[in-house]
Amino acid sequence: MEILHELVDLVVQAVPTVIIVVIFYLCMRSLFFVPLQRAMDERARRIDGAKAEAAAAQAAAREELDRYHDALKKARAEVYLEQESARQAVLDERAKLLRTLRARTLEMVQEAKARIDAESQTARAEIQKQTPVLAGQISKMILERSAPAGGSR
Repeated sequence: MEILHELVDLVVQAVPTVIIVVIFYLCMRSLFFVPLQRAMDERARRIDGAKAEAAAAQAAAREELDRYHDALKKARAEVYLEQESARQAVLDERAKLLRTLRARTLEMVQEAKARIDAESQTARAEIQKQTPVLAGQISKMILERSAPAGGSR
């Protein structure tokens, strides 16, 4: 029984300590743990909100980047199209110039041929006209050369 009595004394002596610990726990809970828990919840909520905002900003930036790339592709396509049309215009102008030069050259060749033909006709006509005269002169010269050597008249 003495053990029981000692146990009761021990429990009676421990009751004030238990009461102080319970009061300390309640004070700590209301003054420290609850505000700390609220602050941690608020922090977690803000972190989640910031993550959501960052994700939204990243998605918006990605969309803006996609629009930029699309606009850049369109601008490049337009520039390439303009360059191609300018190149085609230069090629067309070059072909036109070549056709003009070929036509002019052909015309000059035909004029030269016509002039040569005309000069040739004139020369033939002159030769035809001078042939009897030249033949007479040649005959006369031949006869004059052969006459003094062959005869004494």
